[in-house]
Amino acid sequence: MQPTNLTIQEIHQLLITKQLSSVELTQATLQRIRDIDPKIKSYVTVSEELAIEQARQADERIAKGENVTPLTGIPFSMKDCISTRDVRTTCSSKILENYVPQYNATVTNKLADSGAVLVGKTNMDEFGMGSSCENSALFNTHNPWDLERVPGGSSGGAAASMSASLCSFSIGEDTGGSVRMPAGFTNVTGIKPTYGRVSRYGLIALASSFDCIGPMTRDAYDCATVLEHIAGHDPHDSTTYNSPVPNYTASINKSVKGMKLGIPKEYFVAGMEAGVESAMQEAIRTYEKLGMEIHEVSLPHTKYGLPVYYLLLFAEASANLARMDGTRFGLSVSDGAKDVIDIYLKTRHEGFGDEVKRRIMLGAYALSAGYYDAYYLKAQKVRTLLRRDFETAFSKVDILLAPTCPTTAFKLGEKISDPLEMYLSDIYVVATNPAGVPALALPAGFSNDMPVGMQLIGKHLDEQTLFQVAYAYQQVTDWHKQFPNL
Repeated sequence: MQPTNLTIQEIHQLLITKQLSSVELTQATLQRIRDIDPKIKSYVTVSEELAIEQARQADERIAKGENVTPLTGIPFSMKDCISTRDVRTTCSSKILENYVPQYNATVTNKLADSGAVLVGKTNMDEFGMGSSCENSALFNTHNPWDLERVPGGSSGGAAASMSASLCSFSIGEDTGGSVRMPAGFTNVTGIKPTYGRVSRYGLIALASSFDCIGPMTRDAYDCATVLEHIAGHDPHDSTTYNSPVPNYTASINKSVKGMKLGIPKEYFVAGMEAGVESAMQEAIRTYEKLGMEIHEVSLPHTKYGLPVYYLLLFAEASANLARMDGTRFGLSVSDGAKDVIDIYLKTRHEGFGDEVKRRIMLGAYALSAGYYDAYYLKAQKVRTLLRRDFETAFSKVDILLAPTCPTTAFKLGEKISDPLEMYLSDIYVVATNPAGVPALALPAGFSNDMPVGMQLIGKHLDEQTLFQVAYAYQQVTDWHKQFPNL
Protein backbone atom coordinates (compact mmCIF):
# COMPACT_ATOMS: atom_id res chain seq x y z
CA MET A 1 0.00 0.00 0.00
CA GLN A 2 1.29 3.46 -0.85
CA PRO A 3 2.36 5.45 2.24
CA THR A 4 -0.23 8.18 1.67
CA ASN A 5 -2.98 5.62 2.34
CA LEU A 6 -1.58 4.57 5.71
CA THR A 7 -2.83 5.67 9.11
CA ILE A 8 -0.83 8.02 11.34
CA GLN A 9 -0.11 5.08 13.61
CA GLU A 10 1.29 2.99 10.74
CA ILE A 11 3.36 5.86 9.33
CA HIS A 12 4.79 6.66 12.77
CA GLN A 13 6.15 3.12 13.06
CA LEU A 14 7.79 3.38 9.63
CA LEU A 15 9.35 6.73 10.53
CA ILE A 16 10.80 5.75 13.91
CA THR A 17 12.17 2.46 12.52
CA LYS A 18 13.82 4.41 9.66
CA GLN A 19 11.95 2.45 6.98
CA LEU A 20 10.65 5.76 5.65
CA SER A 21 11.74 9.35 6.07
CA SER A 22 9.45 12.31 6.50
CA VAL A 23 11.03 13.98 3.48
CA GLU A 24 10.24 10.90 1.34
CA LEU A 25 6.68 10.78 2.64
CA THR A 26 6.17 14.52 2.16
CA GLN A 27 7.56 14.40 -1.37
CA ALA A 28 5.23 11.49 -2.17
CA THR A 29 2.29 13.47 -0.75
CA LEU A 30 3.19 16.59 -2.74
CA GLN A 31 3.56 14.52 -5.91
CA ARG A 32 0.14 12.95 -5.33
CA ILE A 33 -1.32 16.44 -4.87
CA ARG A 34 0.19 17.46 -8.23
CA ASP A 35 -1.19 14.31 -9.89
CA ILE A 36 -4.64 14.06 -8.29
CA ASP A 37 -5.73 17.43 -6.96
CA PRO A 38 -6.33 19.12 -10.34
CA LYS A 39 -9.53 17.04 -10.60
CA ILE A 40 -10.43 17.17 -6.87
CA LYS A 41 -9.49 20.83 -6.26
CA SER A 42 -9.19 20.44 -2.52
CA TYR A 43 -6.22 22.78 -2.02
CA VAL A 44 -6.27 26.57 -2.23
CA THR A 45 -2.55 26.87 -1.41
CA VAL A 46 0.15 24.18 -1.41
CA SER A 47 3.01 25.13 0.94
CA GLU A 48 5.67 23.02 -0.75
CA GLU A 49 8.82 24.78 0.48
CA LEU A 50 7.55 24.99 4.06
CA ALA A 51 6.53 21.32 3.98
CA ILE A 52 9.94 20.09 2.80
CA GLU A 53 11.69 22.20 5.44
CA GLN A 54 9.40 20.95 8.21
CA ALA A 55 9.89 17.37 7.00
CA ARG A 56 13.67 17.81 7.07
CA GLN A 57 13.47 19.13 10.64
CA ALA A 58 11.22 16.21 11.60
CA ASP A 59 13.77 13.72 10.27
CA GLU A 60 16.45 15.42 12.37
CA ARG A 61 14.28 15.10 15.49
CA ILE A 62 13.70 11.42 14.79
CA ALA A 63 17.41 10.81 14.12
CA LYS A 64 18.31 12.42 17.46
CA GLY A 65 15.39 10.79 19.27
CA GLU A 66 14.44 14.17 20.73
CA ASN A 67 10.90 15.56 21.11
CA VAL A 68 9.46 12.87 18.85
CA THR A 69 5.65 12.72 18.99
CA PRO A 70 3.16 10.48 17.12
CA LEU A 71 2.68 13.40 14.69
CA THR A 72 6.35 14.12 14.01
CA GLY A 73 6.94 14.01 10.26
CA ILE A 74 3.26 13.45 9.38
CA PRO A 75 1.92 15.57 6.47
CA PHE A 76 -1.39 17.36 7.10
CA SER A 77 -3.70 19.87 5.46
CA MET A 78 -5.57 22.71 7.17
CA LYS A 79 -8.84 24.47 6.44
CA ASP A 80 -8.15 27.90 5.00
CA CYS A 81 -9.76 29.85 7.85
CA ILE A 82 -7.02 29.00 10.38
CA SER A 83 -4.14 31.47 10.52
CA THR A 84 -0.72 30.36 9.29
CA ARG A 85 2.13 32.85 9.47
CA ASP A 86 3.54 33.67 6.01
CA VAL A 87 1.12 31.23 4.34
CA ARG A 88 -1.90 32.69 2.52
CA THR A 89 -5.17 32.32 4.44
CA THR A 90 -8.18 33.25 2.30
CA CYS A 91 -11.35 31.82 3.90
CA SER A 92 -12.06 31.06 0.21
CA SER A 93 -13.26 34.65 -0.19
CA LYS A 94 -12.25 37.36 -2.64
CA ILE A 95 -12.07 39.80 0.24
CA LEU A 96 -9.14 37.83 1.75
CA GLU A 97 -7.81 36.31 -1.47
CA ASN A 98 -4.29 37.70 -0.95
CA TYR A 99 -4.25 37.90 2.85
CA VAL A 100 -1.10 36.52 4.52
CA PRO A 101 -1.29 36.40 8.35
CA GLN A 102 1.56 37.70 10.49
CA TYR A 103 0.91 35.17 13.24
CA ASN A 104 -0.04 31.53 13.76
CA ALA A 105 -3.22 30.21 15.29
CA THR A 106 -2.65 28.30 18.53
CA VAL A 107 -3.55 25.07 16.72
CA THR A 108 -0.97 25.85 14.03
CA ASN A 109 1.71 26.38 16.69
CA LYS A 110 0.77 23.18 18.53
CA LEU A 111 1.06 21.12 15.37
CA ALA A 112 4.38 22.75 14.49
CA ASP A 113 5.64 21.97 18.00
CA SER A 114 4.58 18.34 17.54
CA GLY A 115 6.66 18.11 14.36
CA ALA A 116 3.75 17.72 11.95
CA VAL A 117 4.25 18.88 8.35
CA LEU A 118 1.85 21.40 6.77
CA VAL A 119 1.43 20.63 3.06
CA GLY A 120 -1.29 23.19 2.35
CA LYS A 121 -4.52 25.05 3.03
CA THR A 122 -7.82 23.64 1.82
CA ASN A 123 -10.89 25.03 0.09
CA MET A 124 -14.10 25.78 1.98
CA ASP A 125 -17.42 27.55 1.70
CA GLU A 126 -16.70 31.27 1.95
CA PHE A 127 -16.13 32.11 5.64
CA GLY A 128 -17.63 28.69 6.44
CA MET A 129 -21.06 29.60 5.11
CA GLY A 130 -22.38 26.53 3.34
CA SER A 131 -22.99 22.79 3.40
CA SER A 132 -21.45 21.74 0.09
CA CYS A 133 -18.24 23.74 -0.55
CA GLU A 134 -19.99 25.33 -3.55
CA ASN A 135 -20.01 28.76 -1.89
CA SER A 136 -16.24 29.10 -2.24
CA ALA A 137 -15.44 32.28 -4.17
CA LEU A 138 -12.43 30.52 -5.70
CA PHE A 139 -13.62 27.18 -7.17
CA ASN A 140 -15.70 24.11 -6.41
CA THR A 141 -14.18 21.08 -4.69
CA HIS A 142 -15.27 17.66 -5.95
CA ASN A 143 -16.07 14.53 -3.94
CA PRO A 144 -13.30 11.93 -4.54
CA TRP A 145 -15.95 9.16 -4.62
CA ASP A 146 -17.85 10.83 -7.49
CA LEU A 147 -16.42 13.94 -9.12
CA GLU A 148 -19.92 15.13 -10.03
CA ARG A 149 -20.93 15.31 -6.36
CA VAL A 150 -20.17 17.71 -3.53
CA PRO A 151 -17.73 16.83 -0.71
CA GLY A 152 -19.95 18.51 1.88
CA GLY A 153 -19.20 21.71 3.70
CA SER A 154 -17.93 23.91 4.84
CA SER A 155 -14.71 21.90 5.40
CA GLY A 156 -15.14 20.23 2.03
CA GLY A 157 -11.56 20.73 0.88
CA ALA A 158 -10.15 19.35 4.12
CA ALA A 159 -12.35 16.24 3.91
CA ALA A 160 -11.63 15.71 0.20
CA SER A 161 -7.86 16.02 0.73
CA MET A 162 -8.07 13.37 3.47
CA SER A 163 -10.36 11.06 1.49
CA ALA A 164 -8.17 11.26 -1.62
CA SER A 165 -4.99 10.54 0.41
CA LEU A 166 -3.56 13.99 -0.34
CA CYS A 167 -2.49 14.26 3.32
CA SER A 168 -2.28 11.93 6.32
CA PHE A 169 -4.67 13.98 8.44
CA SER A 170 -6.55 17.21 8.05
CA ILE A 171 -7.65 20.01 10.35
CA GLY A 172 -11.18 21.29 9.77
CA GLU A 173 -13.54 23.57 11.64
CA ASP A 174 -17.13 22.86 12.66
CA THR A 175 -19.69 25.63 13.25
CA GLY A 176 -22.78 23.54 12.53
CA GLY A 177 -21.63 20.21 11.12
CA SER A 178 -18.79 21.50 8.95
CA VAL A 179 -16.42 18.69 9.98
CA ARG A 180 -18.99 15.93 10.37
CA MET A 181 -21.05 16.36 7.19
CA PRO A 182 -18.04 16.35 4.81
CA ALA A 183 -16.47 13.50 6.80
CA GLY A 184 -19.68 11.51 6.27
CA PHE A 185 -19.85 12.40 2.57
CA THR A 186 -16.22 11.38 1.88
CA ASN A 187 -15.73 8.30 4.12
CA VAL A 188 -13.36 9.71 6.72
CA THR A 189 -13.51 10.05 10.51
CA GLY A 190 -13.89 13.54 11.99
CA ILE A 191 -14.71 15.07 15.36
CA LYS A 192 -16.26 18.28 16.58
CA PRO A 193 -14.90 18.47 20.13
CA THR A 194 -16.65 20.06 23.10
CA TYR A 195 -16.84 23.82 22.65
CA GLY A 196 -13.77 25.23 24.41
CA ARG A 197 -11.72 22.02 24.27
CA VAL A 198 -9.58 23.41 21.40
CA SER A 199 -8.42 27.03 21.22
CA ARG A 200 -10.05 29.30 18.65
CA TYR A 201 -7.19 31.83 18.76
CA GLY A 202 -6.19 32.48 15.16
CA LEU A 203 -9.38 31.00 13.73
CA ILE A 204 -11.11 33.57 11.52
CA ALA A 205 -14.48 33.56 13.24
CA LEU A 206 -17.84 32.79 11.71
CA ALA A 207 -19.99 32.37 14.84
CA SER A 208 -17.81 32.70 17.93
CA SER A 209 -20.09 30.77 20.29
CA PHE A 210 -20.33 27.79 17.91
CA ASP A 211 -16.95 27.48 16.15
CA CYS A 212 -14.88 24.36 16.97
CA ILE A 213 -11.62 23.25 15.35
CA GLY A 214 -11.41 19.48 14.89
CA PRO A 215 -9.37 16.84 13.02
CA MET A 216 -10.31 14.54 10.15
CA THR A 217 -8.42 11.28 9.86
CA ARG A 218 -8.48 7.73 8.53
CA ASP A 219 -9.87 6.20 11.74
CA ALA A 220 -10.86 6.89 15.35
CA TYR A 221 -7.41 6.11 16.78
CA ASP A 222 -5.79 8.71 14.54
CA CYS A 223 -8.53 11.19 15.40
CA ALA A 224 -7.84 10.72 19.11
CA THR A 225 -4.11 11.12 18.50
CA VAL A 226 -4.51 14.46 16.74
CA LEU A 227 -7.01 15.85 19.25
CA GLU A 228 -4.58 15.06 22.08
CA HIS A 229 -2.05 17.35 20.41
CA ILE A 230 -4.29 20.31 19.54
CA ALA A 231 -6.57 20.44 22.61
CA GLY A 232 -5.93 22.28 25.87
CA HIS A 233 -6.19 25.57 27.71
CA ASP A 234 -4.94 28.68 25.92
CA PRO A 235 -4.46 32.05 27.67
CA HIS A 236 -5.23 33.68 24.30
CA ASP A 237 -8.76 32.18 24.34
CA SER A 238 -10.79 32.71 27.50
CA THR A 239 -13.40 30.16 26.37
CA THR A 240 -10.97 27.23 26.55
CA TYR A 241 -11.29 24.79 29.45
CA ASN A 242 -8.53 25.08 32.04
CA SER A 243 -8.35 21.34 32.60
CA PRO A 244 -5.91 18.59 31.58
CA VAL A 245 -6.38 16.92 28.20
CA PRO A 246 -6.96 13.17 28.63
CA ASN A 247 -4.73 10.62 26.98
CA TYR A 248 -7.49 9.55 24.62
CA THR A 249 -5.55 6.72 22.97
CA ALA A 250 -4.54 5.07 26.25
CA SER A 251 -7.99 3.63 26.94
CA ILE A 252 -9.53 3.74 23.47
CA ASN A 253 -9.64 -0.07 23.24
CA LYS A 254 -11.80 -0.60 26.35
CA SER A 255 -14.84 -2.80 25.88
CA VAL A 256 -18.18 -1.10 25.22
CA LYS A 257 -20.12 -4.00 26.70
CA GLY A 258 -22.84 -2.79 29.06
CA MET A 259 -22.74 0.80 27.84
CA LYS A 260 -26.04 2.44 26.93
CA LEU A 261 -26.50 3.65 23.34
CA GLY A 262 -29.31 6.16 22.81
CA ILE A 263 -31.26 6.40 19.55
CA PRO A 264 -32.99 9.80 19.28
CA LYS A 265 -36.42 9.13 17.80
CA GLU A 266 -36.51 12.62 16.25
CA TYR A 267 -33.47 11.74 14.09
CA PHE A 268 -35.08 8.63 12.56
CA VAL A 269 -38.03 10.01 10.63
CA ALA A 270 -39.57 9.79 7.16
CA GLY A 271 -37.51 11.28 4.36
CA MET A 272 -34.21 9.60 5.11
CA GLU A 273 -32.56 7.95 2.11
CA ALA A 274 -33.23 4.20 2.25
CA GLY A 275 -29.55 3.28 2.08
CA VAL A 276 -28.70 5.69 4.90
CA GLU A 277 -31.43 4.28 7.14
CA SER A 278 -30.32 0.72 6.35
CA ALA A 279 -26.72 1.56 7.28
CA MET A 280 -27.83 3.10 10.59
CA GLN A 281 -29.92 0.05 11.50
CA GLU A 282 -27.00 -2.23 10.68
CA ALA A 283 -24.71 -0.10 12.86
CA ILE A 284 -27.17 -0.37 15.74
CA ARG A 285 -27.20 -4.17 15.34
CA THR A 286 -23.39 -4.17 15.34
CA TYR A 287 -23.33 -2.32 18.63
CA GLU A 288 -25.87 -4.75 20.06
CA LYS A 289 -23.52 -7.61 19.14
CA LEU A 290 -20.73 -5.73 20.92
CA GLY A 291 -22.83 -5.81 24.09
CA MET A 292 -24.24 -2.30 24.18
CA GLU A 293 -27.76 -1.70 25.47
CA ILE A 294 -29.98 0.10 22.96
CA HIS A 295 -32.46 2.68 24.28
CA GLU A 296 -34.77 5.04 22.42
CA VAL A 297 -34.50 8.60 23.73
CA SER A 298 -36.20 11.88 22.87
CA LEU A 299 -34.72 15.28 22.03
CA PRO A 300 -38.08 17.08 21.92
CA HIS A 301 -36.81 20.47 20.78
CA THR A 302 -34.93 19.04 17.78
CA LYS A 303 -37.38 20.67 15.35
CA TYR A 304 -36.22 24.07 16.59
CA GLY A 305 -32.53 23.25 16.20
CA LEU A 306 -32.21 24.39 12.61
CA PRO A 307 -33.96 27.80 12.96
CA VAL A 308 -32.23 28.52 16.28
CA TYR A 309 -28.84 27.63 14.84
CA TYR A 310 -29.22 29.71 11.71
CA LEU A 311 -30.74 32.71 13.46
CA LEU A 312 -27.90 32.89 16.00
CA LEU A 313 -25.30 32.07 13.33
CA PHE A 314 -26.47 34.90 11.09
CA ALA A 315 -26.42 37.34 14.01
CA GLU A 316 -22.90 36.43 15.12
CA ALA A 317 -21.61 36.33 11.55
CA SER A 318 -22.92 39.82 10.82
CA ALA A 319 -20.96 41.12 13.81
CA ASN A 320 -17.77 39.13 13.13
CA LEU A 321 -17.57 40.07 9.47
CA ALA A 322 -17.92 43.79 10.20
CA ARG A 323 -14.10 43.83 10.44
CA MET A 324 -13.85 43.04 6.72
CA ASP A 325 -14.20 46.67 5.65
CA GLY A 326 -11.28 47.34 3.30
CA THR A 327 -9.36 49.60 5.68
CA ARG A 328 -7.16 47.21 7.65
CA PHE A 329 -6.43 44.02 5.72
CA GLY A 330 -7.58 42.13 2.67
CA LEU A 331 -9.30 43.63 -0.35
CA SER A 332 -9.77 47.41 -0.48
CA VAL A 333 -11.82 48.98 -3.27
CA SER A 334 -11.17 52.71 -3.09
CA ASP A 335 -11.27 53.75 -6.76
CA GLY A 336 -13.93 56.41 -7.17
CA ALA A 337 -14.86 56.28 -3.47
CA LYS A 338 -16.13 59.59 -2.06
CA ASP A 339 -15.32 58.80 1.58
CA VAL A 340 -14.50 55.95 3.97
CA ILE A 341 -18.13 54.77 4.05
CA ASP A 342 -18.00 54.45 0.28
CA ILE A 343 -14.85 52.30 0.63
CA TYR A 344 -16.70 50.03 3.06
CA LEU A 345 -19.64 49.65 0.69
CA LYS A 346 -17.60 49.09 -2.47
CA THR A 347 -15.22 46.63 -0.80
CA ARG A 348 -17.94 44.52 0.80
CA HIS A 349 -20.10 44.55 -2.33
CA GLU A 350 -17.24 43.32 -4.49
CA GLY A 351 -15.50 41.11 -1.90
CA PHE A 352 -18.38 39.10 -0.43
CA GLY A 353 -20.33 36.39 -2.24
CA ASP A 354 -24.12 36.13 -2.33
CA GLU A 355 -24.44 33.70 0.58
CA VAL A 356 -22.26 35.86 2.84
CA LYS A 357 -24.27 38.97 1.97
CA ARG A 358 -27.52 37.08 2.61
CA ARG A 359 -26.41 35.96 6.07
CA ILE A 360 -25.02 39.37 7.07
CA MET A 361 -28.28 41.08 6.11
CA LEU A 362 -30.45 38.55 7.95
CA GLY A 363 -28.17 38.66 10.99
CA ALA A 364 -28.19 42.44 11.15
CA TYR A 365 -31.98 42.36 10.88
CA ALA A 366 -32.27 39.90 13.79
CA LEU A 367 -30.04 42.15 15.94
CA SER A 368 -31.83 45.39 15.07
CA ALA A 369 -33.61 47.33 17.81
CA GLY A 370 -37.12 46.41 16.72
CA TYR A 371 -36.51 42.66 16.32
CA TYR A 372 -33.81 41.74 18.87
CA ASP A 373 -36.25 40.41 21.47
CA ALA A 374 -38.48 38.65 18.96
CA TYR A 375 -35.69 36.79 17.18
CA TYR A 376 -32.20 36.81 18.71
CA LEU A 377 -33.21 36.77 22.37
CA LYS A 378 -35.89 34.13 21.82
CA ALA A 379 -33.42 31.96 19.90
CA GLN A 380 -30.97 32.16 22.83
CA LYS A 381 -33.71 30.93 25.18
CA VAL A 382 -34.54 27.99 22.91
CA ARG A 383 -30.81 27.26 22.68
CA THR A 384 -30.95 26.59 26.43
CA LEU A 385 -33.79 24.12 25.84
CA LEU A 386 -31.71 22.30 23.21
CA ARG A 387 -28.86 21.99 25.70
CA ARG A 388 -31.23 20.64 28.34
CA ASP A 389 -32.55 18.04 25.89
CA PHE A 390 -29.05 16.58 25.61
CA GLU A 391 -28.51 16.74 29.37
CA THR A 392 -31.74 14.83 29.95
CA ALA A 393 -30.84 12.21 27.34
CA PHE A 394 -27.38 11.72 28.83
CA SER A 395 -28.88 11.11 32.26
CA LYS A 396 -30.25 7.89 30.74
CA VAL A 397 -27.62 6.83 28.19
CA ASP A 398 -23.86 7.12 27.65
CA ILE A 399 -23.86 8.16 24.01
CA LEU A 400 -26.22 8.92 21.11
CA LEU A 401 -26.19 7.56 17.55
CA ALA A 402 -27.59 9.32 14.48
CA PRO A 403 -26.86 9.81 10.77
CA THR A 404 -24.70 12.77 9.77
CA CYS A 405 -27.10 13.61 6.94
CA PRO A 406 -30.45 12.21 5.67
CA THR A 407 -28.80 11.49 2.29
CA THR A 408 -25.45 10.71 0.78
CA ALA A 409 -23.55 13.42 -1.11
CA PHE A 410 -25.74 15.24 -3.61
CA LYS A 411 -24.83 16.42 -7.11
CA LEU A 412 -22.93 19.65 -7.70
CA GLY A 413 -25.47 22.36 -8.49
CA GLU A 414 -28.41 20.32 -7.18
CA LYS A 415 -29.20 22.54 -4.17
CA ILE A 416 -27.10 25.67 -4.57
CA SER A 417 -29.97 27.71 -6.06
CA ASP A 418 -32.28 26.95 -3.12
CA PRO A 419 -30.73 28.17 0.18
CA LEU A 420 -33.51 26.71 2.34
CA GLU A 421 -33.11 23.23 0.86
CA MET A 422 -29.35 23.51 1.40
CA TYR A 423 -29.86 24.52 5.05
CA LEU A 424 -32.05 21.45 5.59
CA SER A 425 -29.04 19.24 4.76
CA ASP A 426 -27.68 20.25 8.17
CA ILE A 427 -30.69 19.00 10.12
CA TYR A 428 -28.86 16.21 12.01
CA VAL A 429 -25.63 18.06 12.77
CA VAL A 430 -26.51 21.62 13.81
CA ALA A 431 -28.07 21.03 17.25
CA THR A 432 -24.81 19.90 18.86
CA ASN A 433 -23.13 23.27 18.25
CA PRO A 434 -25.65 25.43 20.16
CA ALA A 435 -25.51 22.78 22.91
CA GLY A 436 -21.69 22.71 22.89
CA VAL A 437 -21.49 18.91 23.10
CA PRO A 438 -18.91 16.82 21.21
CA ALA A 439 -19.84 14.71 18.19
CA LEU A 440 -17.85 12.36 15.98
CA ALA A 441 -18.60 11.24 12.41
CA LEU A 442 -17.32 7.93 11.05
CA PRO A 443 -17.90 5.75 7.97
CA ALA A 444 -20.87 3.39 8.30
CA GLY A 445 -21.34 1.88 4.86
CA PHE A 446 -22.37 2.82 1.34
CA SER A 447 -25.60 3.66 -0.45
CA ASN A 448 -25.55 3.59 -4.25
CA ASP A 449 -21.73 3.44 -4.09
CA MET A 450 -21.52 6.65 -2.03
CA PRO A 451 -20.30 6.79 1.60
CA VAL A 452 -22.79 6.90 4.47
CA GLY A 453 -21.73 8.81 7.58
CA MET A 454 -22.73 7.91 11.15
CA GLN A 455 -22.62 10.40 14.00
CA LEU A 456 -21.91 9.66 17.65
CA ILE A 457 -22.83 12.41 20.14
CA GLY A 458 -21.38 12.54 23.65
CA LYS A 459 -21.51 14.40 26.94
CA HIS A 460 -19.59 17.62 27.56
CA LEU A 461 -15.83 16.91 27.65
CA ASP A 462 -16.43 13.20 27.11
CA GLU A 463 -14.58 12.79 23.83
CA GLN A 464 -13.02 9.71 25.43
CA THR A 465 -16.28 7.78 25.18
CA LEU A 466 -16.80 8.91 21.57
CA PHE A 467 -13.40 7.54 20.60
CA GLN A 468 -13.95 4.33 22.55
CA VAL A 469 -17.32 3.60 20.91
CA ALA A 470 -16.09 4.58 17.43
CA TYR A 471 -12.96 2.48 17.81
CA ALA A 472 -15.00 -0.56 18.87
CA TYR A 473 -17.12 -0.23 15.72
CA GLN A 474 -14.08 0.15 13.47
CA GLN A 475 -12.49 -2.97 14.95
CA VAL A 476 -15.34 -5.10 13.58
CA THR A 477 -16.08 -3.22 10.33
CA ASP A 478 -13.88 -2.10 7.46
CA TRP A 479 -15.85 0.76 5.92
CA HIS A 480 -13.11 3.20 6.97
CA LYS A 481 -10.55 1.14 5.06
CA GLN A 482 -12.22 1.75 1.68
CA PHE A 483 -10.61 4.24 -0.74
CA PRO A 484 -12.06 6.04 -3.77
CA ASN A 485 -10.86 4.89 -7.17
CA LEU A 486 -8.80 7.79 -8.44
